[in-house]
Amino acid sequence: MLIAGTIVAPASPDEWAGRDPMKWLYIYGVDGLSVSGGGTIDGVGQEWWARSCKRKKTQPCNTRPPPRALHFEECRGVSVQGVTLQNGPQFHLSFTRCVDVKASFLRLVAPADSPNTDGIHLNDSSRVQITDNLISTGDDCVSMVGNCSDVRVRDISCGPGHGISIGSLGKNRTTDRVENVRVDTCLLTNTTNGVRIKSWQGGMGSARDLRFESIVMKNVSNPIIIDQYYCDQPTPCANQTEAVEVRKVEFVDVRGTSATARAIKIACSDTAPCTELELRNVNLTVVGGGAATASCYRASGKAAGVVAPASCLAKGDP
Repeated sequence: MLIAGTIVAPASPDEWAGRDPMKWLYIYGVDGLSVSGGGTIDGVGQEWWARSCKRKKTQPCNTRPPPRALHFEECRGVSVQGVTLQNGPQFHLSFTRCVDVKASFLRLVAPADSPNTDGIHLNDSSRVQITDNLISTGDDCVSMVGNCSDVRVRDISCGPGHGISIGSLGKNRTTDRVENVRVDTCLLTNTTNGVRIKSWQGGMGSARDLRFESIVMKNVSNPIIIDQYYCDQPTPCANQTEAVEVRKVEFVDVRGTSATARAIKIACSDTAPCTELELRNVNLTVVGGGAATASCYRASGKAAGVVAPASCLAKGDP
C-alpha cells in the first residue's frame, strides 16, 4: 500500500457517533502488508485532546480512549516505513497480537502536551524491529505492554515525550511478560523520562532479559528508572504484595545530562525485588555540570566500568 499524499481524519470527535470510538485506520488479520510511499497520515487530534479528562479538568470531559491513528491487530509480516504520522488522537502507530513487524524511517509528531499520543505502541507482539525513526510526541516515544518478546529498538531520535518505556505492566492484577528486548543507539532530548520499566503493585509475570545500550540523554528527567510502584490515577493506589518480577536488566554505555538531581531511580518490591541488574559505563550529570545522584530500593546486581552517579545496587542477589 503506497501513501503518496495525505490521509486526514475527521476533525470532530462527533463524527464517531455510532461508530467504534477507538478505531480510525484499522487493519485486522492481514499478512504480508507493506505501507510506504512518503505520504502523511494526519489524525487531527486537537479536539480529542481538548475534550480529554487528562487535559480538561472540568466536566464534561472524555474518559474513553480516542481512536488510534494506524492500528494493526493479529497481523503477520507487516512493514510500515517512510511515512509521517502526525497529531494522532491517541497512539500514532500500534500493533496488537502481531508477529514479524518492521517500523522504520518514520516521522511521528504531535505537541508535547498532547495526552496519550505514544509514537509506537506494542501489545502482545513478537519479533518486532523499530529502527531509524524520529519521534516527537506527548507521551512515550516507544512503549510495550502485555506479552511482548524479541523486540529490537534502534537508532531512535526521541523528544519531547515520555521516553522509551516497558510498561506499564500488571495493571488490575493481570499477568504480563516482556522479554528479550534490546534498545540501542538512541538519542533522547528534553523528555520526562529516559529508559523506563514500570509496573503496578499486584501484577504478576515478569520483565526480563532487557538491554539498554548506547543511549545519549540531553536534559532528560529520570534518565534511568525502574518503578514497581507505578500509579497513574488521581487517588492513591492500595499497597499490594504481588509484583511483576524484574530480572536481568542491563544499562550499558548510557551518558548525558539529567534535568533532575536524581538521575537513577530504582524502586522495587519488597516481595519481588529486582535482581541481576547491571550498570556498565554509565555517565550522567545534572544539566549545568552538577553531580547527579542515584537511589535504589530492593534492587541488586553489579556495576562495571565507570559508573556516575555511583551505583546504589546491592551486591549479589538476595
